[in-house]
Amino acid sequence: MANLGRVLIIAGSDSGGGAGIQADIKTVTALGGYAATAITAVTVQNTLGVTAVHPIPPQVVEAQARAVLDDIGADAFKTGMLGTADMVEAAARILDSAAGVPAVIDPVMMAKGGAALLEDRAVAAVRALMVPRATLFTPNAPEAAALTGLAVETTDDLRRAGEALLAAGAGAVLMKGGHIEGDMLTDLLLTPSGETSFSGPRIFSRHTHGTGCTLASACAVGLAQGIDLTEAVARAWAYVQEAIARAPGFGAGAGPLDHGWTLRK
Repeated sequence: MANLGRVLIIAGSDSGGGAGIQADIKTVTALGGYAATAITAVTVQNTLGVTAVHPIPPQVVEAQARAVLDDIGADAFKTGMLGTADMVEAAARILDSAAGVPAVIDPVMMAKGGAALLEDRAVAAVRALMVPRATLFTPNAPEAAALTGLAVETTDDLRRAGEALLAAGAGAVLMKGGHIEGDMLTDLLLTPSGETSFSGPRIFSRHTHGTGCTLASACAVGLAQGIDLTEAVARAWAYVQEAIARAPGFGAGAGPLDHGWTLRK
């Protein structure tokens, strides 16, 4: 059971099941890990968008995490939607309470449909508190631009923003290129020792809801299982690409991935 990989996920709930805690649990399970959660918010959403967000009090989030850590433990953290500066501070305290446990930080700022999931004043808190605590930081292009103040419109821009985030204290950065135009999709893994690119033909599909949550959780379970960072990212990247290709086609908007494809292949 040592290789099962316990991941404590600190993130919001998605009633549609495509992103957030639901996507995280599915991903960790599909890749052979064990998922536990500290839920930061309950959202009302489906494939057409988010219509309401109901935050959980930060002290309740910390209590959830403490209950898990005191009993089950964790081999890795994954953070997603935090929403407010107070919640960012709570998440930082949770990470600090388990020194040495790797943390994959996904700076969720906006839902696929455009709804804001991180208040403006919380962006500075993410920059100051979460970037330096990240074993792996996983921003998309708009998130990287907001956090660094740099324009991020090309793969070279992704690299420059990633280098800025490394300089800000991140242990490693996975710069996601889904918002960069082109027929090829390229993500960049930047570490202090070098760069690894992950590229493939873009899958043109509206069923891409939760890809960021899924990728970050797939990386986190790899680290929890003791897999080398680059190998964990490579496995996660391939898993997400296949999950997009096998998307079930649910909903009239941005539909979910097929998180469970590994169980049926």
